[in-house]
Amino acid sequence: MPSVFNKSLHEPVWMDVHARGATAVPEQVYAWLKDPASLTRRVTDACDGRFRVRVRFQGWGKALNSETRLLQLGLREICLIREVELLCNDEPQVFARTLMPVSSLTGAARQLAQLRNKPLGKVLFADSHTRRKQVQIARFLPQHKSFQSAVSHLREVPEELWGRRTLFLYAGKPILVNEVFLPTLVDRVPGPHRV
Repeated sequence: MPSVFNKSLHEPVWMDVHARGATAVPEQVYAWLKDPASLTRRVTDACDGRFRVRVRFQGWGKALNSETRLLQLGLREICLIREVELLCNDEPQVFARTLMPVSSLTGAARQLAQLRNKPLGKVLFADSHTRRKQVQIARFLPQHKSFQSAVSHLREVPEELWGRRTLFLYAGKPILVNEVFLPTLVDRVPGPHRV
C-alpha cells in the first residue's frame, strides 16, 4: 500500500505553537495542540482504556519539503514513514504521521522501526531523556492530501482540521511526529487545561 502522502501536493502552512496566528485556532482545539503531555496517554484516558493504534502505512520514503528542512535532511536521505490512526472504540480520533530518518534508526532508536501496533508515544514518553525541540501547528484544508487521508472514514466532513507536528530528540536522534486532530476527539472530549 503506498503512502497516503504525496510530495507533490500542497502542504499546510506551519507556524510555531506560540505564534500570534495561533489565536485563530478554536480554543478547545488549541488546548489539545498546545498540550505538552503524551497524546497517546490523553486519548487513552479519554477512551476509558478502549484505545488502540491502527497502522495504515509503514515504509521507506522521502520527506515533504518542509519536513526535510525541519529534520535537516540531505537531499537524498530517506525516512521510515509510519502513518497510523489512534482509535477510541474503533473510531479514529487522531491521524498521525511519523518520520524517522535512516540516520536516526541506530542504537536504542532502532526499536522504533519495529513498533507495529504499539503506540509511539508510549516509547517516547517512557524515556526521560526524550526532548521536544520544536512544536508547530497548522490548519488542514480539503486541498491537502493529509486532510483527505484523515477524514476518509467520516460521513460528515469538516471544513477544516487542525494539527501539530513535533520534532523530538529520542536517544539523541531527530524524529518528527505529525498529528491531525479529528472532530470525534475535539468535539466530544474536553481538551486538556491550557498552561
